[in-house]
Amino acid sequence: MSERWASAALQTYRWVGLAAYPFLGAYVALRASRGKEQHARRHERYGKASLPRPEGPLVWVHAVSVGETGAVLGLIERMLSKGLNIVLTTGTTTSAALVRERLGDKVIHQYVPLDLKPAVSRFLNYWRPDAAIFAESEVWPMTILELGARRIPQILINGRMSDRSFNRWKKRSALADSLFENFHHVAAQSERDAERFRELGARPVTVTGNLKADVRIPSVDSETKSQLENAIANRPVWAAISTHDGEEKVAARVHRALKKHWPELLTIIVPRHPKRSADIQKMLVEYGLNVSMRSVDKMPDANADIFLGDTIGEMGLYLRMAGVAFVGKSLKGEGGQNPLEPAVLDTAILSGPNVSAFEEAYKKLVAAHGARFVDDEISLAKAVYKLLANDKLRTAMAMSAARVVSDMEGALDDTWDMLGPYIQPLIVNAQLGNAYQTSDDDDINGTQGGKKRIGWK
Repeated sequence: MSERWASAALQTYRWVGLAAYPFLGAYVALRASRGKEQHARRHERYGKASLPRPEGPLVWVHAVSVGETGAVLGLIERMLSKGLNIVLTTGTTTSAALVRERLGDKVIHQYVPLDLKPAVSRFLNYWRPDAAIFAESEVWPMTILELGARRIPQILINGRMSDRSFNRWKKRSALADSLFENFHHVAAQSERDAERFRELGARPVTVTGNLKADVRIPSVDSETKSQLENAIANRPVWAAISTHDGEEKVAARVHRALKKHWPELLTIIVPRHPKRSADIQKMLVEYGLNVSMRSVDKMPDANADIFLGDTIGEMGLYLRMAGVAFVGKSLKGEGGQNPLEPAVLDTAILSGPNVSAFEEAYKKLVAAHGARFVDDEISLAKAVYKLLANDKLRTAMAMSAARVVSDMEGALDDTWDMLGPYIQPLIVNAQLGNAYQTSDDDDINGTQGGKKRIGWK
């Protein structure tokens, strides 16, 4: 693919977007009607702001969904501690809920604008970010080009490149080069990811590790934890977490198979998208299972077969109850989900084979005997049975998984160091602005002010 062809392709993308823009209202409205957009905030998708821009330096951070959002929380908290303003965009309602729960009003949350010139331009004209930081694999042509035209530094952090994405970009190498050259820096999760980004035209590229490995132990309300422990008592418990469509049925059938050995067995199911919970509950009841829902029943009753964790931000609660966790989107979906959160909570990890999005983490976990792959429903049932019946084996797996996470830590510090040249000047500006603001306030109050008071502390 020639450079001329790549330029023509990007120009076509721009014009097709402009032509489609007036007709996208129905599409966004349809997504809102299905719960995939917040109806009252759908205008944010067109780049229309719902909150005022604060004074001073501002960094735009984008994380598409819950996993990426969780990965950048530590980085965001560091930037906030240095006085920077953050506008954080995400693309899903579940990630928006996570931001609200974990960060509250410390950041400005907006839904990411559609990758169309009118929406992106409106967003950038209003927020005027001093730097743009994208998480993992977010490559949006119009957004990248508009940021480039404004000479706003754009950095890709926690970068990963799946086999599928790499092969797709390789077929359009000139197009990839014309986009990736706009990144001021790419911080990759692994050396393999780094090599792929370099081959596609990104410069410079460094390996900083996986931010998801710098996992904070998920918090839990001690009173709620105590109540749930009392409700479960001494029942054997396993969990199927971050499940994708179809995997709840697998968990239900595994439960029925294992119940022959442990009539008191409790299975915790935590779907990746809690809004599917009503349909999941209906399916479970049709399987003849008694279901307690966290959002309705609060606690599982003594007869519950399934405790359906249909809440956001309580994974730490559910995982503390289960010695074994199957991590979803790996049997029926593709890409897998993050296994490192259960790893830090003394949990033996099981997963299907489809884990391309977390291949590096699973490779290390499996090599250390901290996780096992299962191929289907039958092998999952056998693995859960073996682990629930063997405390020594289960404990050994959990300890190995925890050691792997400990060895993988450090990505947050390395990423922070890499970002230094781009955000350190903004931090200085923010601190100087605060100092002058304090000085002005002191002058108004008749106390020592002006440059003498700043003291360059």
